[in-house]
Amino acid sequence: MAKEEFPGWHGTTIIGVKKGGKVVVAGDGQVSLGQTVIKGTARKVRRLAPGGSDVVAGFAGSTADAFALLERLEVKLEAHPGQLQRASVELAKDWRTDKYLQKLEAMLIVTDGTELLVITGAGDVLEPEHGIAAIGSGGNFALAAARGMIDSDRDAEEIARTAMAIAADICVYTNGNLTVESISA
Repeated sequence: MAKEEFPGWHGTTIIGVKKGGKVVVAGDGQVSLGQTVIKGTARKVRRLAPGGSDVVAGFAGSTADAFALLERLEVKLEAHPGQLQRASVELAKDWRTDKYLQKLEAMLIVTDGTELLVITGAGDVLEPEHGIAAIGSGGNFALAAARGMIDSDRDAEEIARTAMAIAADICVYTNGNLTVESISA
């Protein structure tokens, strides 16, 4: 099957919400191939502990590509302990310039409880406004829902869970099987 004929992997919604000294990263569990759900319980949010630093990461895109990026991020965090932004910038620079890494198709949301960042293959390391980041096929739905709740009395986890439920109701590539990790500053 030629690459242009291949239906491609779709889906995922990952959201990071920073509020009240806590950051929550939540992701759904659906993996789709074309119009078929391959798996409903994938774990796309993970806790990394390189060099004793606690970091939570969520990924959207190709799973193998995301794992390769997470491994490289761990190496960068070991080289720059306690400096998530610097490690993320170093990863983004490598991702943009390395011939092997340039082909990787994924995006990451990472946090150490203080910083919340989105890392892309275009060399971007973005700190989102309003303490909310979302990626993946349902990312814009989850982002809009969370933005609507951020000034409410809800805590970060309630906002993330509700935003993910809204995204799962709208995006066919997102389901309600959540993995949720939280980390405090």
